[in-house]
This record gives sequence, C-alpha cells and structure tokens, in this order.
Amino acid sequence: MHLSTNNFSANFSDILLKWYDLNKRDLPWRKTKNPYKIWLSEIILQQTRVIQGLPFYISFITNFPTIDDLANASEKKILRLWQGLGYYSRAKNLHKCSKLIVKQYSGKFPNHYSELIKLPGIGPYTAAAIASFCYKEPVAVVDGNVFRVIARFWGIKTDIASSKGIKKFNVIANQLIDRNHPDTYNQAIMEFGAIHCTPKNPSCNSCPLMDGCYSYLNHTQNQLPVKLKKIKIKNRYFYYIIIEMNGEIIMKEREDKDIWQGLYDFPLVETIKKENIETVLKVLSNKSLTFIIDNISKEYKHILTHQRIHARFIKVDVQNNNIDLPVEGIFFSKNEMSELPKPILINNYLNQYIF
Repeated sequence: MHLSTNNFSANFSDILLKWYDLNKRDLPWRKTKNPYKIWLSEIILQQTRVIQGLPFYISFITNFPTIDDLANASEKKILRLWQGLGYYSRAKNLHKCSKLIVKQYSGKFPNHYSELIKLPGIGPYTAAAIASFCYKEPVAVVDGNVFRVIARFWGIKTDIASSKGIKKFNVIANQLIDRNHPDTYNQAIMEFGAIHCTPKNPSCNSCPLMDGCYSYLNHTQNQLPVKLKKIKIKNRYFYYIIIEMNGEIIMKEREDKDIWQGLYDFPLVETIKKENIETVLKVLSNKSLTFIIDNISKEYKHILTHQRIHARFIKVDVQNNNIDLPVEGIFFSKNEMSELPKPILINNYLNQYIF
C-alpha cells in the first residue's frame, strides 16, 4: 500500500518531530542509548501507563544496574519487585532474556532488529524500539498509540486486531518513518498518540495535523481505529482460606500453568459460581482439627485482561498444634510473607487485614 503524497501528508513526519521537540515528557529512558535500559523500560511499559511504570523502572535500575545483575538475580526477587505490574510472564521472560544475553552475547545486546526479535519476550514492537532508539535502524514501532494516529489521520478502517490490519499498519508505519531520525520519529509518534491523539477526547482543536487529518475533517475520531475482536471475559470465584497457627500463616507458590505462576497466595477453593462459606470450609474437614473462623472478608473484584476474579478471604485460627492439615503450603511469619512475591490482590488483603 502506498499513501497519498499530497503536500500535507508528505510533511507528516516533520510535523510530528517539531511537535515532539516542544511537547515531549522528561523521562529517564529518553536520556540514554543504553539498550539494557531501553529494553527494560519497554518491557515494563507494555500494558502499563508511564505514570504507573516509572517507579518500577527506577526500582529495577536501582536493584539491577546492569544486565549481569539482572541475570544473576533470583526469580523470586524479580517477581517481588514486579509485584503490582501484572502480566508476570513479562518478568519471567525478562529474567530468561537477560540470562541468554549474558551467556550467548557476552552481555551485549544484538544491534539489529532481525537478531533482537529472536530473543525471549521480545516481539516486533520491542525489537523495533531497541533497534531504532539505540542503533538508529529505520524500523517502525507499532503500538496502540501508533495504530490510533495512523488510522485517524488516513481514515483507515481495517480492523487493527486482524492479521490483515496488523500487516497493513506495519507497512504504512515503515513508509512513514523518518530515515534520518528513526529514533526520534518513533518516540514522537508514540508520544503524540499517548498525550495528544488520545483514545478519548483527543486535542483536535490544537492539533498540528488537523488540516490533513481524515478523522478531524470527517468527525470520526470516536470510530477509529477499528477493533472488532472483543475480549470474552471469564468469571472465576476464588475462596482463599487463611490458616493461622502460632502467629504464622500458610502460603503456597502457584505452580500450575495459570495466572500468577511463581507468585504466592493462600490455600484456594475455586468454584464455578458463588458459594456459601460452609460449603467452602468442607476442605478443612478433619475430625481432629479444631479451628475458629476469625474473619470473612468482603468480596474483592480483581480485573485481568480476560478474567474477572471474585475473591473472598476466610481467616481461620487453628486451635491444636502438630496436626496434618488438609491443605498444601508452608507456614510463614509476617516478615517472611512481606518478602514473598504476591499477586496485588493478595498483597492488598494482607495490607488491610494482616500487616
């Protein structure tokens, strides 16, 4: 596909570069060409807004100043620092990739897109970001912000979630990229989408692209980009049993191929619908076990990309020691629990009721 080359669209990249020079945010990863720091920032900012990701970036750089430091760290520490960002597979791939780069590349990132994309956890977007920001390779980054800017300006109605749409937008993005300044251009178009051409209430009346923008001229800002595939949300009902004995609480590491793998939570009863507490507590059925229900929490709703977790926490105090409990896990002190990597849902409960 070749874009129209009228006078205005021909200046598209120049206009964005000028806008970026005047409006860019002061962010630490924009002050470096170090591929380790760029890579770290891009992985953290996937599915995460800048304001949320910035403290995590600073924490990771502080704890792991080099890729060797990250590679040599324990997965448990990495997951603990990642706690609250979600999408924990990103943290696991971060660790896996750091180990591979240290082992196979002597701690040096490959300097070409074609090699970067082969690394674990690095897809087309991240590979393009590293290649262009660090090595000035003219390969376009295409994220949600870029989809939106391109779709609105040229009036492209192809579904961005379809394979046809992804291919089409990548072709267009690579036609548009400034060959002399691919690093700055990529930053500019992403920043423009993030803070100016926003999903809702874009700043159209002060837009430097308004005179050539299809959406502005045709009032289709709320219709573009097109994304037809809707995410089906699955409801899950979690009943956590917090078992306390002698001031310690049972927690266990999640090992199944499910959400939060590698993080710690409590013994869990999952049901297909809301259940009464008496039925849930049948898991503790043991003639020799004596316990008192200490607290039953309100329902916590925790939203994930494809799932909605409905969680309740049932805290019980076990009255008799030295007994085999009918649940898996290890007793931890409060100090030990605070150091474990945990889903934010579990951390919020602990902060409210235990710590």
